Amino acid sequence: MSTIDLTAATFGETITGNGTVVVDFWAEWCGPCKQFAPTFSAASEKHGDVVFAKVDTDAEQELAGQAGISSIPTLMVFRDQILVHRSSGALPPAAFEELLTAVNDLDMDKVRADIAAQEASEKADAVDA
Repeated sequence: MSTIDLTAATFGETITGNGTVVVDFWAEWCGPCKQFAPTFSAASEKHGDVVFAKVDTDAEQELAGQAGISSIPTLMVFRDQILVHRSSGALPPAAFEELLTAVNDLDMDKVRADIAAQEASEKADAVDA
């Protein structure tokens, strides 16, 4: 599968409508972004069950701002609509493959339970404050 371009209008539906979505926030003028692009593209061809999407931070400044992007490239990986990974900087091919394998191997029931526990703890802390 090739990569798709995301906009503010398509970002949410892409995340909610797919199992695993890898989003690359990039810009044309960014050297590390250009360095990472072939790695991202090759992975998109290898992993047909994953959606690989790109956000041009110059064209989609509002979306980049909402996502809290302060450095590029930034990778966000969503699985079952949950942000499970976020990092900045270009990854070498082997490290990117390791990341994709780790995301695929996640126990999503445990991830959801951990999130629920964290939210309950934060709620309890807010009540105690």
